[in-house]
Amino acid sequence: MDISISLPPGFDALQKHEKLFDALLTSLAKIEEDLADALVYADDLAQATTRHLLDAGGKRVRPIVTVLSSMLADENVGTGEVEEPSVYIRKVAVAMELTHLATLYHDDVMDEADQRRGVTATHQQWSNSIAILAGDLIFAKASGELAELGTRAVKEHSVTFEKLVMGQLWETIGPEEQDDPLEHYLRVIDGKTASLLASSALLGALLAGGSEELIQIASAYGSNVGMAFQLADDIIDVTSSSDTSGKVQGTDLKERVPTLPILLLRQAANEADAQATSILELVDGPLETDEQVDAAVKAVASHPVIDQAWELTGQWADKAVRALDGLEDSPVKTALTQFAQYVVSREH
Repeated sequence: MDISISLPPGFDALQKHEKLFDALLTSLAKIEEDLADALVYADDLAQATTRHLLDAGGKRVRPIVTVLSSMLADENVGTGEVEEPSVYIRKVAVAMELTHLATLYHDDVMDEADQRRGVTATHQQWSNSIAILAGDLIFAKASGELAELGTRAVKEHSVTFEKLVMGQLWETIGPEEQDDPLEHYLRVIDGKTASLLASSALLGALLAGGSEELIQIASAYGSNVGMAFQLADDIIDVTSSSDTSGKVQGTDLKERVPTLPILLLRQAANEADAQATSILELVDGPLETDEQVDAAVKAVASHPVIDQAWELTGQWADKAVRALDGLEDSPVKTALTQFAQYVVSREH
């Protein structure tokens, strides 16, 4: 596997703190090696399918947040002279990334997606059953990574796993008649995305010996930045190219997934917005050809609800930043702050 180690733009502030920056990049490089080592099977099919998406790359946001959260517990965090995180932190980072990876296999089957991370979706290359089983194998490896890290780590991961499944279940069944569609959508994101980033941050701080106060601060940051990250991804699905989102543009529209822009469009249509009503005719109509999907994507992207969606997304990023208020100033705090701001500046 040949994946270069790089950081999202939101972490540029770390580069002037040489020891901290080197410690982070060294940890991430080792985590990348650990991820590859975790998915090794004698069975050729198991090896090919479980490595399919890992080898395709990824942002590695969960490992980055895990490692930085662990650094918040270093007594030298204020100066940036922090030590490289322990092997236990790497195990947490690997477990969180493997858990995320496994959910992608299952999501793509349920969404009937064609592409993920620039490659053919696993179920398209093999079959639905093979993709589901590959995801299960990866979940098993994630659990194994956590097995030696203590009861609380195992418990936190199991709770997160439950939230992930419940989030997918809520998305699958949709809102009940009495539910507010936007609130239901946010609950889905909290389960499917935010819970895993919250757990990544929490476990990073926990395994580094952080105080309970720090652990809860890290968890709150991870949860809120996770919400912002997914909301931004859902907007990008209708405003940016496949190179930015890692999925075929308009996938959510094609699969009739009610994301933030569409929910806001429906609110606008209910308030007699003629443009929104016209756009929804495209969104709710046939989306069987590339031309139909492209027309719907461009129409959604042209409506002012996109600006409204970014504004709401920014509120979650602001919550993530405010969660860090109780911490002393440090290069790590600055980097986490800038990352939250970067999340809502992508293609915007």
